[in-house]
Amino acid sequence: MTTDDKAGRLGHAARSLGRFGVWRGGREVSPDLAVTIEQLGYGALWIGGSPDGELAQIEELLAATTTLTLATGIVNIWQDDAQIVAASFHRIEARFPGRFLLGVGAGHPEATRAYTKPYAALAGYVDALLGADVPPGAVVLAALGPQVLRLAAERTAGAHPYLITPEHTKRAREIMGTGPLLAPEQKVVLDDDPMQARIIGRPRVAKPYLGLTNYTSNLRRLGWTDADLSDGGSDALIDALVAHGPPGQVAGRLHEHLDAGADHVCVQLLTQPGDDLVGGYRRLAEALGF
Repeated sequence: MTTDDKAGRLGHAARSLGRFGVWRGGREVSPDLAVTIEQLGYGALWIGGSPDGELAQIEELLAATTTLTLATGIVNIWQDDAQIVAASFHRIEARFPGRFLLGVGAGHPEATRAYTKPYAALAGYVDALLGADVPPGAVVLAALGPQVLRLAAERTAGAHPYLITPEHTKRAREIMGTGPLLAPEQKVVLDDDPMQARIIGRPRVAKPYLGLTNYTSNLRRLGWTDADLSDGGSDALIDALVAHGPPGQVAGRLHEHLDAGADHVCVQLLTQPGDDLVGGYRRLAEALGF
């Protein structure tokens, strides 16, 4: 497949993502929040927490907005049959053409008893989706290691890596080559006090992610040690995985992913109960220049 062929796959929703989007768990998203995110200028809203294959929430959020791209981050391949997901995609695409990006992934061995031969299962799932006429340009894969990054580059629009650093983004772009979409997730805390930011960020990294083999293996590939991964994560690791500081400083960290080769950065804003979530998105949007 040529570079032009790969770039051509981005003719679907991937082109409308913009440079920055918002990542949130499905339980944390309402239609009103989706409208606000759209009005603030973010290009996409990524719904995490393994949304089910019917994708009813995606359809509801698209109906509430007008230009925002909705993406799944991600549908778990062990949770719903590919034919169910494909049917949901076509239903949504018929109502909201070009505004839905289907992210899928194999999840984690700790989360499902069915987790066997994950690469083969994921490749087969992609085959089933494409065989059901889901366009390659409408699919992205949760990808961390080289093998799945190559699969994402060769068979789909690209990759959506989670819990990574700009160094991983740089390596992922080298593996994937030019053309395929690279849309990493980045956790952020808007707090000038590093200690307070770590109090917010560390629990969201430690549980469950530092107990999941896929993530810890990837972090070790990036050079992090067992000492960094133990006891809730070293300060250096938390600082690398959770960008923190005033909005301008956090915006600079997000731009590091773009400089490393990302096309789009999925921003996961971490807050405490009672914090002004919308205000945080607004301040960050202003710092990002939109």
